[in-house]
Amino acid sequence: MWFKYKILVQDAIGELLSQKLRTFLTLLGMIFGVGAVIAMLNIGEGAERQALKLIDSMGVNNIIVNTRDDVGEELVEIREESLGLSIGDVNAALATLPFVDDFSASKIVKVHDIYSDYNKSQAEVLGITTSYFEHGNLNLEAGRFLDESDEKRVAQHAVLGADAANELFANANANMNTEQMIGQFVKVNHVWLRVVGILSAPEGGKNEFQGVKIGGDRYRIFIPLSTSLQKFASDFLASELDSFKLSIVKGTDPVIASKAIDSLLELRHGGLKDYYMIIPAALLEQQKQTQQIFNIVMACVAGISLLVGGIGIMNIMLANVMERTKEIGLLRAVGATQEDIRLQFIAESFTISVMGGLLGIFFGLVLSEIIGFYSGWAVSWSIPAIFLSLSICMIVGVGFGVFPAIKASKLNPIDALHSD
Repeated sequence: MWFKYKILVQDAIGELLSQKLRTFLTLLGMIFGVGAVIAMLNIGEGAERQALKLIDSMGVNNIIVNTRDDVGEELVEIREESLGLSIGDVNAALATLPFVDDFSASKIVKVHDIYSDYNKSQAEVLGITTSYFEHGNLNLEAGRFLDESDEKRVAQHAVLGADAANELFANANANMNTEQMIGQFVKVNHVWLRVVGILSAPEGGKNEFQGVKIGGDRYRIFIPLSTSLQKFASDFLASELDSFKLSIVKGTDPVIASKAIDSLLELRHGGLKDYYMIIPAALLEQQKQTQQIFNIVMACVAGISLLVGGIGIMNIMLANVMERTKEIGLLRAVGATQEDIRLQFIAESFTISVMGGLLGIFFGLVLSEIIGFYSGWAVSWSIPAIFLSLSICMIVGVGFGVFPAIKASKLNPIDALHSD
């Protein structure tokens, strides 16, 4: 039985190669269809993985509260009712909301000079609580994180993001590795800071997700929050904190939790909205919905391409039936059954669909990489997607080849032999 199918496939390949141009034009429909499916699924998979990484940097169980920086001239009036974000807000949330179990906070330092003995930098300086690194899922390349003793002693210590460290030390003059950067000094405004840690560079370069700016930690200098508040000047109208994250207990609905936090903050801030909230879990859900719409649209486009390819296969097989009428009559005359004729033509349609599918996979992989390169989108290869596309292609090829095969098998041998 296996030998019989092997002969059928070999004969099918020989027949298709005898009509190279026609076969190639028929293959194009399958190539574009499968290529579109592969590219769609690869880009979709890459987007989903990147979204998960970006959400992970914010913390899916975190709720982020930021101070508003667009109040402008209204700030003086606002400060009569509200002092802005503060540690008091955080403590109130921890004391009154049972689903809040941890926090991290940050304060942007107003900077006019940053330099080392080797170079200058335009990095952002951030005063932070020690839990900031854990909540941001940041990792160390060398040294250590800031700890509670740094906070209590108002220590002049700093942890550098990867890009900030490279700018300050890894240049032609310094050319230090990360281990050698530990213990070096950086001057921010009038304050000298000792480098105690270097962060590793996170994967990917996106600092925005669903229109929300995130990350940017690779080009930051981190110091203890107490140091930023006590040793650096700030605008007298500025709030104590610029941002804080509240970590909520797993299993708590982030949207419901955010409403409770919002009510508490609104009460403490005199009913003024001098802050705004970001809910990473809600952003992730929004991303999934957007991705689903994208997948549906692309699936329709790919489906139409495969349908056109299937019609092309049916067209070439019907043409083959017309051209090979005498051959079919001769085969029937020497003992070939209707089943043999059907199998022969189905083998040809199956073979051309497999060839189109394999070439389409290659085309899809190349297309997805090109799209990713020029658009900046993430691309991730999906093995199940490749097998799914090839399977669909073979089903389409065989399905559209059944009618020509049946038509060929039902030809009258005598009429076929006498046809022109």
